[in-house]
Amino acid sequence: MGAYEDLMAFQRDTEALAQVAGRLSWDQETMMPRGAADQRSDERAAMEAVLHQRRTDPRIGEWLAAIAEDQLDPIAKAQLRHIRRSHERAVRVPESLASELARLISRAHVIWAEARADDDFNAFAPVLKEVIALRQQEGAALAAGGDVYDALLDDYEPGAKAADLKAMFGALRPRLVALREAVLSQPQPKGLDGTFDETGQMKLARMLARTFGYDLKRGRVDKAVHPFSSGSGDDVRITTRTMPLEPFNCFYSTIHEVGHACYEQNINPAYRLTPLGGGVSMGVHESQSRIYENQLGRSRAFTGWLYRQMRDTFGDFGIKDEDGFYAAVNSVRNGYIRTEADELQYNLHVLLRFDLERALISGDLLVDDLEAAWNDRFEADFGFAVDTPSNGVLQDVHWSAGLFGYFPTYSLGNVYAGCLYKALTTAVPDLDAQLVKGDTRAATSWLRDNLQQYGGLYTPRAVIEKASGGAPTEGPLLDYLEEKFSALYGV
Repeated sequence: MGAYEDLMAFQRDTEALAQVAGRLSWDQETMMPRGAADQRSDERAAMEAVLHQRRTDPRIGEWLAAIAEDQLDPIAKAQLRHIRRSHERAVRVPESLASELARLISRAHVIWAEARADDDFNAFAPVLKEVIALRQQEGAALAAGGDVYDALLDDYEPGAKAADLKAMFGALRPRLVALREAVLSQPQPKGLDGTFDETGQMKLARMLARTFGYDLKRGRVDKAVHPFSSGSGDDVRITTRTMPLEPFNCFYSTIHEVGHACYEQNINPAYRLTPLGGGVSMGVHESQSRIYENQLGRSRAFTGWLYRQMRDTFGDFGIKDEDGFYAAVNSVRNGYIRTEADELQYNLHVLLRFDLERALISGDLLVDDLEAAWNDRFEADFGFAVDTPSNGVLQDVHWSAGLFGYFPTYSLGNVYAGCLYKALTTAVPDLDAQLVKGDTRAATSWLRDNLQQYGGLYTPRAVIEKASGGAPTEGPLLDYLEEKFSALYGV
């Protein structure tokens, strides 16, 4: 067992360093002085070089070869599965490429943020070309003759294939489009009146975080342009954002990121700083954020409780009762922004990005044609034209960060959430009676016990099957959406 113990001790240090690298990214999004961007780029590149050296260390291969796997327990075998996969992928990517990618995406993020603020895609396009070129090189190295996009996708959803996702998403689209058209033909519910001060929003956001089980002794809530969750184990941080006229943006961004954070906080502590100590995939991660945000947080039962909290915090905001508030929370309206989209239209935003980024990586779509392609596709899917780049091709941070293959995990996570919610409501038949009191413990405990605690122990598909009792399919999500929005809009 000496080889296994040596390998795990080495891996623990690698995992710790990866957490430090993640903290550099968190700081860049939240507190870093603007003038520090170039230095931070060098710092992240240096850290990535160290991590790449560790992940490609030849001793890993020697340790793996020396370990008698048939003598290991299932947990140790799962640790080796992750380490072997990471090592095999890392040795295919030259250290110089890994370091250059880290340096470039740090610089690209700053350029993207400025281009977005200036509504100038042309200012971002040159560095985006560089990012895509390096990711294509990386994907080709990882694919070893296979599909380049699948190789990149595997970073975020191990085992997933673009062809399978394309088929699943193709089954989603017709029913989503039909329901969207039916709903938008009906009168819209009344929205909120007045303005909502930042102090009140952040106070209520922290209350919501605690309500959904987020441990603030091991986390914190900050503000960022693009809300996100970062970290694992005993240091899991989230961000949200405030808008004076749109407090739901703050509240549901918070609940969404809390779903991510609780997944990380609830993983078995014995797995901390090991390959099993983080969420197993981005699709599974997204299933937690979406079920917290939507099936629980936007339910009729929970919004009744939230209505009362908002009245206590802000006073009268023009909605007379809980039913009107539920309708306002779940209103379906035309909009440009993915992160602000209602759950009925959200996946249409993701499918647009999935198709465009596959074309970018394959070379079928050039960056110079990307803005026009985005605008054409958006108008075809949503029925109105993009007005500014910040509401279109520049709205998301992902491509500046080189996260090609990430976008489809958002819709996959929604599909997973639909399957999990169906199982949850069977297991907790009085769920609504608890949510109406603002008590999420039965729901979050079920998710902790049936999925979150396992971290990376099982493969993504296996943990969803284990929790939901069957293979993931788009059916439960579509059924849930049709039942909810048909009742809300009377269609």
